[in-house]
Amino acid sequence: MNWYVAKLVFRVISGNGDHNAQFDEQLRLINADNEIEAYEKASTIGHANQDSFINVKKQTVKWQFIDVAELNALSGLTDGTELYYNIHEATDPDLYIAWAHHKSALLGAKN
Repeated sequence: MNWYVAKLVFRVISGNGDHNAQFDEQLRLINADNEIEAYEKASTIGHANQDSFINVKKQTVKWQFIDVAELNALSGLTDGTELYYNIHEATDPDLYIAWAHHKSALLGAKN
């Protein structure tokens, strides 16, 4: 068996959908014999996790599964194994760095 990281994409629709499009990207750990099986398992998980509920405004909120957008094999599960990466281009690098430090400080405040 091999380990994979799958990115599942869901669309979040509130009420009649008259709002900016929202997408939930989830990274899921998948254990499978090969990439085809990993994709199928990830897709099954995505379909099984579609959901809807009524919010405080009495609107239906739906998580609609879109697809498995990425599938990456892991070389092994050891301390420090890279699970995912994303190259982000920022128009204001100082603002992006400040954001990263802020997010880190919030994590540190929990400890």
